[in-house]
Amino acid sequence: MIYEVFLTDDALRDLEEIDDYICSSDSLQKADYVLQKIENVFQTLVDSPKRGSYPKELLKHGIRDYREVYFKPYRIIYRVQAKRVYIYLITDGRRDMQSLLSRRLLRA
Repeated sequence: MIYEVFLTDDALRDLEEIDDYICSSDSLQKADYVLQKIENVFQTLVDSPKRGSYPKELLKHGIRDYREVYFKPYRIIYRVQAKRVYIYLITDGRRDMQSLLSRRLLRA
């Protein structure tokens, strides 16, 4: 089964922030490389979105609506609904994930 992948506005902002940060701290070429690798991860979700694991920070609250995949150190948090995959969060996994996930995903 083929799924469509969509990025939320928050996820698009995450990509822009990652790009800006890498461009300013490293180089445009490195930023392009990282964004391409993250987009490659999105493409893997087209065929097998349920391969991702449940984020441990949400699992301890009994929430199994979201899954995650990695392009280390980046964590990509998404949700599968029908034949669609919605990317909600793309962030450096070294951040305070509990607070970030609570603000971003549990606010709705």
